Amino acid sequence: MPLRRLMPAALLACGLAAPALAECPSDAAMDAFATAILANRASPPIPGMTSLADGFCAQDKLVARLAREWGTPIGYKVGLTAPPAQQMFGVNHPVRGTIFESTIRLRSGAEIPVTFGAMPQAEADFLLRVKDDDINTAGTDHLALLRHLDVAIPYLELPSLHIAGRMDAANLLAMNVAARLGVLGDPIPVQATPEFADRLATMTVVFSDDTKEIARAPGRVVLGHPLNVVAFLIEDLKKQGRALKAGDYLSVAGYSAPVVAEAGRTYTVRYEGLAAESVSVSVRLK
Repeated sequence: MPLRRLMPAALLACGLAAPALAECPSDAAMDAFATAILANRASPPIPGMTSLADGFCAQDKLVARLAREWGTPIGYKVGLTAPPAQQMFGVNHPVRGTIFESTIRLRSGAEIPVTFGAMPQAEADFLLRVKDDDINTAGTDHLALLRHLDVAIPYLELPSLHIAGRMDAANLLAMNVAARLGVLGDPIPVQATPEFADRLATMTVVFSDDTKEIARAPGRVVLGHPLNVVAFLIEDLKKQGRALKAGDYLSVAGYSAPVVAEAGRTYTVRYEGLAAESVSVSVRLK
């Protein structure tokens, strides 16, 4: 995804080490990492991890710890949905993180402190919500997937890079793919029709602040279609014996390069062609 294609320069010198036996960080290490995140402090990369299995193991520990403060896990964030971003991290597929109740508590027009994270950012994104558990058997057919989704939601993500320094894919997973906060617009009812599926692919997503347009991209820029991201997520969860459930929110893509969140700025994401009139979501940082 374009917004996850570009990371701060200090984070791009990365590579995935050769596969090895999983070396999951200790509970103490992940508790210390979670403590730093909750205090909005950046941490160095977590040492010793040599595979994606290590990263997932670390993520599970982190999510359990953060849930005590940020609320029940409420869905998933998918990152690295574009080949250039995957190449930077030495993988050939997207990665997933978990989002929490607090991730989706803000509504369009909210004003929040810019100190919401250690290295706060803003980016254009998009949410889909699961209607029922049968989505797990929908396969890759777009209409079949749409039958098991109830709303599409304009979404401006506010991630935070919790790790400073060189980072690989295992550490990206370990820091929960930078998930932190987001701002939601008005939900749009999903229609299980070819026309709605086409609008998801052809809509134009425009990201701007109060001074300029930052980026624009078509819906299909992520894995060829936002619903392809949903299909990937279903299969990715199955590998670990997990499944989507009714009510899950899915952060399916980023449509711009992330920008450093600045105090005094208003950020807006506008979606043209998704509905009869353009829809948008915005947040002001103070």
